[in-house]
Amino acid sequence: MKRFVKRSLRQASYAAATLAFGLLLGTLGGPPPALAQQPPGGRLGTGLPVPRYVSLKTDRVNLREGPSKDHRTAWVYQRAGLPVEIVAEYETWRRIRDSEGTEGWVLHSLLSGRRTALVQPWAKEGTFLTLHDSRDDKGHVVAQLQPGVVANVKDCDGTWCEVVIARDKARDVDGYIHQDKLWGVYPNEKVE
Repeated sequence: MKRFVKRSLRQASYAAATLAFGLLLGTLGGPPPALAQQPPGGRLGTGLPVPRYVSLKTDRVNLREGPSKDHRTAWVYQRAGLPVEIVAEYETWRRIRDSEGTEGWVLHSLLSGRRTALVQPWAKEGTFLTLHDSRDDKGHVVAQLQPGVVANVKDCDGTWCEVVIARDKARDVDGYIHQDKLWGVYPNEKVE
């Protein structure tokens, strides 16, 4: 009888300790939400939404196979302002995807929050897309754009985007383009 009472008291003490620990954490179903979202090892990224679009800050960015300088360089980007999509974060590293679907890791300091977009990178050479002076297909055409042109995104309303095309030794071109013709903004995304 004594043995049974001791065991029952031990079990009750264990249950009380478990309950107290659960209450201390704020839930019996697991750790608090802030802890539950941490990647293995507790290495958090920025807390910004993933995925999201950013652009390359410099004209030489190494795309690595893993999140450290010890990993092999798989590709070197040589186009500052190129839009990329962040699909994961690990400490100071960001896993990115380009418009062709290539993925790899880059150091966060090589990325910029400046929004850019590629004009119809999926279109065939020789096709052109019109840039209008207003958010209207009937608006005056200010430029004809080839696929792959990098545009600086000023704003998007979910249907149209106002963009600026930088030109060497000439005045920049400002106009409006259908949002679904750009890679670097999500469908129906509003950019301000």
